[in-house]
Amino acid sequence: MAAHQDRDFMRHAIKVMRDVGVVKKSGGPFGAVIVKDGKVIAAAGNSVIRDNDPSAHAEVNAIRQACRALQNWDLSGCVMYSSCECCPMCYSAAYWANIRSIFYAASWSDYEDLFSDRAIDEDIRRSMPEKEIRMQQILQSEAQAVWAEFRRLPDGARY
Repeated sequence: MAAHQDRDFMRHAIKVMRDVGVVKKSGGPFGAVIVKDGKVIAAAGNSVIRDNDPSAHAEVNAIRQACRALQNWDLSGCVMYSSCECCPMCYSAAYWANIRSIFYAASWSDYEDLFSDRAIDEDIRRSMPEKEIRMQQILQSEAQAVWAEFRRLPDGARY
Protein backbone atom coordinates (compact mmCIF):
# COMPACT_ATOMS: atom_id res chain seq x y z
CA MET A 1 0.00 0.00 0.00
CA ALA A 2 1.27 3.47 -0.81
CA ALA A 3 2.49 5.65 2.05
CA HIS A 4 -0.14 8.32 1.32
CA GLN A 5 -2.90 5.69 1.64
CA ASP A 6 -1.43 4.54 4.95
CA ARG A 7 -1.56 8.13 6.21
CA ASP A 8 -5.17 8.53 5.02
CA PHE A 9 -6.25 5.36 6.83
CA MET A 10 -4.39 6.48 9.96
CA ARG A 11 -6.11 9.88 9.81
CA HIS A 12 -9.41 8.00 9.71
CA ALA A 13 -8.41 6.12 12.89
CA ILE A 14 -7.36 9.39 14.55
CA LYS A 15 -10.70 10.98 13.59
CA VAL A 16 -12.51 8.08 15.26
CA MET A 17 -10.17 8.49 18.26
CA ARG A 18 -11.19 12.13 18.68
CA ASP A 19 -14.86 11.42 18.08
CA VAL A 20 -15.20 8.72 20.76
CA GLY A 21 -12.75 10.10 23.30
CA VAL A 22 -13.27 13.85 23.14
CA VAL A 23 -16.62 14.52 21.45
CA LYS A 24 -18.89 11.60 22.50
CA LYS A 25 -16.85 10.50 25.54
CA SER A 26 -18.02 6.92 25.04
CA GLY A 27 -14.61 5.53 25.93
CA GLY A 28 -10.95 6.40 26.01
CA PRO A 29 -9.53 8.27 23.03
CA PHE A 30 -8.69 5.28 20.86
CA GLY A 31 -9.71 4.53 17.27
CA ALA A 32 -8.98 1.70 14.85
CA VAL A 33 -9.59 1.05 11.17
CA ILE A 34 -9.23 -2.27 9.36
CA VAL A 35 -8.52 -2.29 5.64
CA LYS A 36 -8.67 -5.12 3.11
CA ASP A 37 -7.65 -4.69 -0.51
CA GLY A 38 -7.41 -0.93 -0.07
CA LYS A 39 -10.94 -0.54 1.32
CA VAL A 40 -12.04 0.23 4.88
CA ILE A 41 -14.10 -2.71 6.11
CA ALA A 42 -14.28 -1.64 9.77
CA ALA A 43 -13.82 1.51 11.82
CA ALA A 44 -14.43 1.56 15.56
CA GLY A 45 -13.61 3.45 18.68
CA ASN A 46 -13.16 2.51 22.30
CA SER A 47 -16.54 1.95 23.97
CA VAL A 48 -15.45 0.72 27.40
CA ILE A 49 -17.48 3.39 29.24
CA ARG A 50 -20.58 3.28 27.04
CA ASP A 51 -20.77 -0.52 27.03
CA ASN A 52 -19.45 -1.15 30.56
CA ASP A 53 -17.09 -3.63 28.92
CA PRO A 54 -13.36 -3.52 29.72
CA SER A 55 -12.64 -5.51 26.54
CA ALA A 56 -14.35 -2.96 24.26
CA HIS A 57 -11.11 -1.41 23.05
CA ALA A 58 -11.09 0.20 19.61
CA GLU A 59 -9.00 -2.56 18.04
CA VAL A 60 -11.15 -5.37 19.45
CA ASN A 61 -14.33 -3.57 18.37
CA ALA A 62 -12.88 -3.09 14.87
CA ILE A 63 -11.84 -6.75 14.67
CA ARG A 64 -15.35 -7.85 15.66
CA GLN A 65 -16.84 -5.50 13.07
CA ALA A 66 -14.45 -6.72 10.34
CA CYS A 67 -15.21 -10.37 11.12
CA ARG A 68 -18.93 -9.68 10.79
CA ALA A 69 -18.39 -7.76 7.53
CA LEU A 70 -16.35 -10.59 6.02
CA GLN A 71 -18.36 -13.33 7.77
CA ASN A 72 -15.08 -14.91 8.78
CA TRP A 73 -12.92 -14.95 11.90
CA ASP A 74 -9.79 -15.08 9.72
CA LEU A 75 -8.69 -11.56 8.77
CA SER A 76 -5.63 -12.65 6.79
CA GLY A 77 -4.67 -9.98 4.29
CA CYS A 78 -6.16 -7.20 6.40
CA VAL A 79 -4.19 -4.26 7.77
CA MET A 80 -5.07 -2.50 11.02
CA TYR A 81 -4.51 1.21 11.62
CA SER A 82 -4.71 2.10 15.30
CA SER A 83 -4.52 5.56 16.80
CA CYS A 84 -2.30 4.13 19.55
CA GLU A 85 0.10 1.27 20.07
CA CYS A 86 -1.85 -1.89 20.85
CA CYS A 87 -2.20 -3.07 24.43
CA PRO A 88 -1.44 -6.77 25.03
CA MET A 89 -5.13 -7.74 24.69
CA CYS A 90 -5.59 -5.94 21.37
CA TYR A 91 -2.30 -7.27 20.02
CA SER A 92 -3.43 -10.78 20.97
CA ALA A 93 -6.82 -10.30 19.29
CA ALA A 94 -5.08 -9.12 16.11
CA TYR A 95 -2.72 -12.09 16.31
CA TRP A 96 -5.60 -14.59 16.66
CA ALA A 97 -7.43 -12.89 13.78
CA ASN A 98 -4.34 -13.35 11.57
CA ILE A 99 -3.78 -9.63 11.08
CA ARG A 100 -0.08 -9.43 10.30
CA SER A 101 0.35 -5.70 9.75
CA ILE A 102 -0.52 -2.96 12.25
CA PHE A 103 0.26 0.73 11.90
CA TYR A 104 -0.08 2.94 14.98
CA ALA A 105 0.21 6.67 15.69
CA ALA A 106 0.79 7.27 19.43
CA SER A 107 3.09 5.01 21.44
CA TRP A 108 2.52 3.80 25.00
CA SER A 109 4.81 6.51 26.31
CA ASP A 110 2.56 9.18 24.76
CA TYR A 111 -0.35 8.29 27.04
CA GLU A 112 0.96 6.15 29.89
CA ASP A 113 0.12 8.93 32.37
CA LEU A 114 -3.56 8.24 31.54
CA PHE A 115 -3.67 4.56 30.53
CA SER A 116 -0.84 2.25 31.56
CA ASP A 117 -0.46 -0.85 29.43
CA ARG A 118 3.15 -1.34 30.42
CA ALA A 119 2.21 -2.91 33.78
CA ILE A 120 0.16 -5.60 32.01
CA ASP A 121 2.97 -6.30 29.57
CA GLU A 122 5.41 -6.68 32.48
CA ASP A 123 3.00 -8.88 34.45
CA ILE A 124 2.55 -11.27 31.52
CA ARG A 125 6.31 -11.89 31.56
CA ARG A 126 6.40 -12.78 35.27
CA SER A 127 6.45 -16.35 36.51
CA MET A 128 3.13 -17.73 37.72
CA PRO A 129 3.66 -17.12 41.48
CA GLU A 130 4.71 -13.50 40.83
CA LYS A 131 1.71 -12.48 38.70
CA GLU A 132 -0.74 -9.82 39.89
CA ILE A 133 -3.68 -12.10 39.10
CA ARG A 134 -3.61 -15.35 41.03
CA MET A 135 -3.97 -18.30 38.70
CA GLN A 136 -4.45 -21.83 40.00
CA GLN A 137 -5.02 -24.97 37.98
CA ILE A 138 -7.85 -27.27 39.11
CA LEU A 139 -9.79 -30.14 37.48
CA GLN A 140 -7.21 -30.58 34.72
CA SER A 141 -8.19 -34.19 33.98
CA GLU A 142 -11.84 -33.20 33.42
CA ALA A 143 -10.82 -30.49 30.98
CA GLN A 144 -8.43 -32.89 29.26
CA ALA A 145 -11.34 -35.29 28.70
CA VAL A 146 -13.23 -32.60 26.77
CA TRP A 147 -10.11 -31.82 24.73
CA ALA A 148 -9.85 -35.53 23.88
CA GLU A 149 -13.48 -35.50 22.66
CA PHE A 150 -12.84 -32.38 20.61
CA ARG A 151 -9.76 -33.92 18.98
CA ARG A 152 -11.91 -36.84 17.81
CA LEU A 153 -14.42 -34.59 16.03
CA PRO A 154 -13.94 -34.85 12.26
CA ASP A 155 -15.20 -31.31 11.76
CA GLY A 156 -13.81 -29.67 14.91
CA ALA A 157 -13.08 -26.01 14.30
CA ARG A 158 -9.40 -25.21 14.16
CA TYR A 159 -8.09 -21.69 14.22
